[in-house]
Amino acid sequence: MSVERPVAEIGLLIYPGSQTAAVHGLTDLFEVANRMADEHGATQLPRLRVSHWQVDSRCEPQRVFDSLPLAQDGPLLAVLIPPSLMGLPGTEAMEGLSRWVRTQHAAGATIGTVCLGAFVLAQTGLLDGRAATTHWTQAKPLGERFPNIRVHAEQPIIDDGDIITTAGLMAWAELGLRLVDRLLGPSIATRTARFLVIEHSDSAQQCGSNFAPILGHGDSAVLKAQHWLQSTGAVDVSLAEMARRAGLEERTFLRRFRAATGLKPTEYCQHLRVGKAREMLEFTNGTVDHIAWTVGYQDSAAFRATFRKITGLAPSAYRSKFGVGLPDVAPRV
Repeated sequence: MSVERPVAEIGLLIYPGSQTAAVHGLTDLFEVANRMADEHGATQLPRLRVSHWQVDSRCEPQRVFDSLPLAQDGPLLAVLIPPSLMGLPGTEAMEGLSRWVRTQHAAGATIGTVCLGAFVLAQTGLLDGRAATTHWTQAKPLGERFPNIRVHAEQPIIDDGDIITTAGLMAWAELGLRLVDRLLGPSIATRTARFLVIEHSDSAQQCGSNFAPILGHGDSAVLKAQHWLQSTGAVDVSLAEMARRAGLEERTFLRRFRAATGLKPTEYCQHLRVGKAREMLEFTNGTVDHIAWTVGYQDSAAFRATFRKITGLAPSAYRSKFGVGLPDVAPRV
């Protein structure tokens, strides 16, 4: 008797001027990941369902492609926004798109962007107060147009858990693999990258997956607190403030938070901070002490102990193994 696998739906946005190569490339990447999971005999893993959502006017995006049309509809686990090759879509097209993206995010979907897709996401307001990356040629315009966003174009990827932005025009592959890592695990992500002959950091394979918070649990109060934690990086937060953001009494919040996420709030914050620290160790040249302070640890010894507990490596050893140094923002002439 065959076991019916759960389904995880990933929505890909198609808007005027969006890069079709990214949409079709991601569709193929997720299908390869499904095949790798099938060959692995991983019946407990979800089957990735890929849908395309098109917008042409004020109307909200409509599904125009579905890789599993007979599957029962449920909330989207992720929405990915490809880059634009023709500038930003007009205001009319953005109105319905922005409303739809905000609704999906509020329901627990992770939002990912590729290159200039950051501009599309920025229009929704979801990047306000957050760090984001985009193509190096458009970093200044993004910052000028949306001054509430901290633009770091020197970083190829910024993963805030519920929002992931990538810089390169072809970075859809790494974004797709990051989601495969979350949904199917690092082994399947590595096998998918190997089959497609594309690069993928092996840090997740060797040190555990990058922190992927559970967002599709259906508890809207807890999700409000999670979105706030992701946007702040869990820096200088307290249980009282988390409960207040959720609109719950502290004891009720503790119980519901653990039931929804599988972690205590303190553990959740530790994983979130270490996840940001891993990113900084891989892609920046900041000192370990500075990174510890940036992600919310005033005691660098406590940071080192927590980092080793979660990843199995000291921060300096992690950087030596996986760090790529600080890349150039623009190509050298």
